[in-house]
Amino acid sequence: MVKLTVNNMPVEVEDGATILDAATKTGIKIPTLCHMHLDSFDVEHRCGSCRICVVEVEGRRNLAPSCCTPASEGMKVKTNSIRAINARRTIMDLILSNHPKDCLTCERNGSCDLQKLAGEMDLHQILYEGEMSKRKKDLSSKAIVRDTGKCIMCRRCETACNVMQTVGILSGIGRGFDVTVGTAGRRLLEDTECTFCGQCVAACPVGALTEMNYVYNVWSALNDPSKTVIVQTAPAVRVAIGEEFGMEPGSISTGQLVHGLRLLGFDKIFDTNFAADLTIMEETHELVERITKNENLPILTSCCPGWVKFLEHQFPELTYMPSSAKSPQQMFGAIAKSYYAEKINKKPEDIVVVSVMPCLAKKYEATRPEFAPDGVPDVDIVISTRELASMFKEAGVNINNLEPEEYDSPLGDSTGAAMIFGASGGVLEAALRTAADQISGEDLESIDFKSIRGLEGVKEATVNVAGMDLKVAVCSGLGNARKVLEKIKRGEASYHAIEIMACPGGCLNGGGQPYIHGDTSILERRKEAIYKIDKDLTIRKSHQNPDIIKLYDEYLGKPGSPKAHKLLHTEYVKREHF
Repeated sequence: MVKLTVNNMPVEVEDGATILDAATKTGIKIPTLCHMHLDSFDVEHRCGSCRICVVEVEGRRNLAPSCCTPASEGMKVKTNSIRAINARRTIMDLILSNHPKDCLTCERNGSCDLQKLAGEMDLHQILYEGEMSKRKKDLSSKAIVRDTGKCIMCRRCETACNVMQTVGILSGIGRGFDVTVGTAGRRLLEDTECTFCGQCVAACPVGALTEMNYVYNVWSALNDPSKTVIVQTAPAVRVAIGEEFGMEPGSISTGQLVHGLRLLGFDKIFDTNFAADLTIMEETHELVERITKNENLPILTSCCPGWVKFLEHQFPELTYMPSSAKSPQQMFGAIAKSYYAEKINKKPEDIVVVSVMPCLAKKYEATRPEFAPDGVPDVDIVISTRELASMFKEAGVNINNLEPEEYDSPLGDSTGAAMIFGASGGVLEAALRTAADQISGEDLESIDFKSIRGLEGVKEATVNVAGMDLKVAVCSGLGNARKVLEKIKRGEASYHAIEIMACPGGCLNGGGQPYIHGDTSILERRKEAIYKIDKDLTIRKSHQNPDIIKLYDEYLGKPGSPKAHKLLHTEYVKREHF
């Protein structure tokens, strides 16, 4: 342990801790921009590039960046000396002098760390005028917007992309006035190995990285009388959107969410959880078949489009491993524009499917050409949890004040197994619940596979399924997925089944969720809410969903049938690895 004083207050911290850690322990807040600490995922970015966190250390000639300066025995630190305060103000003035002044129309208006800090420091004028960096926006992808003119070189996105996700497409480029964070060769985002997971967007403190916004497209569809506009909501949305309206993290707002969507004017409000149950029917059929034949193991879940694109670029030789089942989002769209379209006597092209997702990669997924049979996309528009919250606010709808309402039928009923898709480990657990019943031929009561739950990056377990021991793994975060896949390639590990989610912690921490600003305890509360919904539901196994049973009886036949395979399955592409 190391003893020091911060503003004359004694504090003791572990060896290796920083001055910022010591100040935080005493309750003193030192402003930061580049620092990022995600304790639940063992990720920390403390490069000291912004210098906003400088403090005065007795005996040291220069001011010290507190986020990356180790605390040492006997150190005397002043965080609020006039010298430190003046330095911070000058640094902020310089950052602001080269930052666009379009706060009112910026996507991050109201949630921008730079804007918030400038307000806290009482900075209300630009002291330094001169030439500003002028760069074009990268609008090439369907998921993420890059506006490097707003980049403040905090480099948090680099840590998210390179350290946490190991995708490795972002780095500091250029010299002097032209320096920014960008892609190799300044390629457009769509021409890189980007997975569109959105963790760089979640890490960015300003508007340099934002989501592609489709709110106007939704309003246009809702105002088109020739279209039937239906909406699906992902499981993780209902445990997070309340945060945008002052609810405590982990608040369950399912019924209020449905009511709010009805007020916006959607013709029908359905649940992605219905399609998650459908996914389990197809994926578990494939799992049991592969285990029985002992072929193409392990089976990898394929619900996450960010993870799928990562595999296609980084591990193309393993593209035979993932389940061929589409994600719940795409299954829903396919069923909505076939089975449901026939029920309501509508042409597929006259139905607009809107998805509300916690994920930015879902925007990219909906545009993949294989998901537009005959030129009609399964899913037309994807908006994030944040975008839906902005729509509610624009329409004057505060879901906190609404009475709960129910999803519509027949694509609105679901089970607890579908609900847990929103948390890391949930897809695999849902599959195991159905697999156990199928293998045993019984309706088993023991269905909680708690060993694969939690926010840890890699969870390994041997689970007993109807008397059969299955070795499984759960990975969240692409960096963790890489570790497991490389072990498999080297022959150092073998499994029957693996679940992989691109975002650390799973969909509850998707790139389109309300910003957590480094507070990962929020994710724990979202997770608890997801499992509470599951526990409180009467039906907790996908194959027992009455509407799923009816769908197979009336339309699909059985899991893995030719019709089911045509509508609900896909193939993967071996992509270039730079």
